[in-house]
Amino acid sequence: MTAVSSPCSIAPPRRRGRGATANHSGRFEREVREDFDDGWGALEDLPAFATQIAHERPKNLITRNDSPDIGFERSINPYRGCEHGCVYCFARPTHAYLGLSPGLDFETRLTVKDGAADLLRREFSAPGYQPKTIAIGTNTDPYQPIERRHRVMRDILQVLADTNHPVAIVTKSAHVLRDIDLFAPMAAKGLIKVALSITTLDRTLARAMEPRASTPERRLDAIAQLNRAGVPTAVMVAPIIPGVTDHEMETILTRAQAAGASEAGYILLRLPLETQDLFSAWLLENFPDKYRKVLGLLRSTREGKLYESSWGKRMTGTGPYAWTLGRRFEMACERLGLSARKAKLRADLFARPQAGGVQLSLF
Repeated sequence: MTAVSSPCSIAPPRRRGRGATANHSGRFEREVREDFDDGWGALEDLPAFATQIAHERPKNLITRNDSPDIGFERSINPYRGCEHGCVYCFARPTHAYLGLSPGLDFETRLTVKDGAADLLRREFSAPGYQPKTIAIGTNTDPYQPIERRHRVMRDILQVLADTNHPVAIVTKSAHVLRDIDLFAPMAAKGLIKVALSITTLDRTLARAMEPRASTPERRLDAIAQLNRAGVPTAVMVAPIIPGVTDHEMETILTRAQAAGASEAGYILLRLPLETQDLFSAWLLENFPDKYRKVLGLLRSTREGKLYESSWGKRMTGTGPYAWTLGRRFEMACERLGLSARKAKLRADLFARPQAGGVQLSLF
């Protein structure tokens, strides 16, 4: 097998607590920039990668999609980039659209969407708006560490609660528990469900792959606390990494069900665009003995490639290994009483807001 070329690695002290090992320029840049040691110790004087925050005021907050293999039509992302630093994150290539690197820039150079709550009220107030479940956390995590300070997610949730709008949340953070006071009343009306994504139960491995996400135990505890508050919870075994985390599927499902999860889902590792080199470099650094095996298994599910973007194939893959994963998941869910079918949320309670600044009719 031909090894995948990896970007030039950043020195470990400069990327401590981060997921990616490199910070190559994005695919749209005319120039490729990388750190280079000229022999004079210049790299030793460079500072560690620190989180930098930018602000933007978007024109629209709700994103719409028509992908047939995604269970939602609308989504909201309160932030661009994600400080959790999950090395396998399929959203990393989106940072290239900002002229930034999908590598370390993705987890250190973040953008806050200012005025999100007011913008959402305006969109809800539009005369032709028809409510449908909005998914949050599908691209970047709404409960990443910077949410503690900026509270964009909290403001968005308040609008959703005030208008009785259905929402489905996915996160890797136990910080989601902060908003139980909003979740519980919404859950009583059938307006919300929350999914915790758990990749592994191995705390050391999680630290290496998802350096700033909550520990696996804290995510399981979050499921338990949400369940006790009456909030429908789900577990996402995502992503499943062949040869690294695939053996944990049944254990994760069992622990999540015991904590109170009622639904489950899984996604096979997705490596679009720059994510291929970033993950391969991380794998070579952390699991050099498994490097060829992991990429070989992944290629067996993607028709010989590291990624297949076709609808219906990108989430679960094809071939014997992918088929086996699917059957294991189905059997475990059946044994545990976990539903792979997603319960629908109510949209008939929606109350259109009378937001200030909305132009009123003259007649």
